[in-house]
Amino acid sequence: MRRTDPARPDPRSEGRRSEDERGGYSRERDPQALPQSAPRPLQARKGRGAVSNLQGRFARDEREAFDDGWSGEDGGADDAPGRARAGGAVAAVQAGAEDASAAAPRLVTHVTEELARSVLTRNASPDIPFDVSLNPYRGCEHGCIYCFARPTHAYLDLSPGLDFETRLYAKVNAAEQLRKTLSRPGYRCETIALGVNTDAYQPIERTARVTREVLEVLHDCHHPVALITKSSLIERDIDLLAPMAARRLAVAAVTLTTLDHDIARTLEPRAAAPARRLRTIRTLTDAGIPVGVSVAPVIPFITEPDLERVLEAAREAGAVYANYIVLRLPWEVGPLFEEWLQTHFPDRAERVMNRVREMRGGKDYDANFATRMRGSGIWADLMRQRFYKAAQRLGFRYHRFELDNSQFQPPAPPPSAAPDARQGSLF
Repeated sequence: MRRTDPARPDPRSEGRRSEDERGGYSRERDPQALPQSAPRPLQARKGRGAVSNLQGRFARDEREAFDDGWSGEDGGADDAPGRARAGGAVAAVQAGAEDASAAAPRLVTHVTEELARSVLTRNASPDIPFDVSLNPYRGCEHGCIYCFARPTHAYLDLSPGLDFETRLYAKVNAAEQLRKTLSRPGYRCETIALGVNTDAYQPIERTARVTREVLEVLHDCHHPVALITKSSLIERDIDLLAPMAARRLAVAAVTLTTLDHDIARTLEPRAAAPARRLRTIRTLTDAGIPVGVSVAPVIPFITEPDLERVLEAAREAGAVYANYIVLRLPWEVGPLFEEWLQTHFPDRAERVMNRVREMRGGKDYDANFATRMRGSGIWADLMRQRFYKAAQRLGFRYHRFELDNSQFQPPAPPPSAAPDARQGSLF
């Protein structure tokens, strides 16, 4: 559930209003986003993971592809520089700078402020090592093509493709709502996983600072937190995380998919480079913050050959625990990933998908809790053996540190909430 500012229109209706009414928030569909039957070939965009705006499964209408002769060269809204301010959107820096390719128009990132009704999400999935999470943003500018959260954009009447990485929502009242939740008499302290669905340190956090505000609340309340990111921006918050870690209240994980810069550039186009993530692991470790490495996802014939090298590099940088996840392709992630394969690795696309299906019982994806993170069959077993043998040889732990829930202190009520001293009490 979410709530937007009453003075601000529902983002789900944005596509039905003129650009002037939307304050520049364009819902113009990507001119490349034609069904697969369309003759126009898909092209990669610099700095973007998806190569199309694949229609979400909840879209309200479908239109037949029609070549009107423009072919995306009309110099429309996507050519505007910077990030648009969408109905009170947070300010941000220019997106897609230094685009040397003129093959496709540049896409800008639009950020809309959102007032959330609640910010903590609880899950009962037996294969996830946390019960409570908080996501400061919807959508993620990192543009990782494999992101399992992409299908959530379909609930907003947006595409899980390019919309997911260019139409973002910032929960600007997240810290305020978190403080209210922690203040409730019946609140039971559990470690909060921060930035699970989408990265809490994606580029817009530099100016929006929603994650920073949330961490300040957790720091002041001595509330345990676990973070996972692909961004070096987490180093900015060491002043909060280091003292929390000293009290067993903070732990971090850095996702490291590959050491190959060229692969990472297309796989996770706006995330930190692999070498920069290793530096982040070292920086956090030197600050006394326990850091783990998440080798996720392992993609057959793309990142899978790097598995042992990634573990070795992360251990040398200071990581103390490790985990891995086999490529998952739920809902729209499947066709988006296949588009990406055909665009960047056409020579091995069929081979990759065949191996994925061999590890998923013949399907593109199997959501069974027992196997969805690791896969099944002989190839999944071999990958599992490779990981655990390497992790054991390097001295990794397999699970995160247990954080201390006993130190939690509810936040103090704001001054305005204190009873008026001039008025006598009824009791």
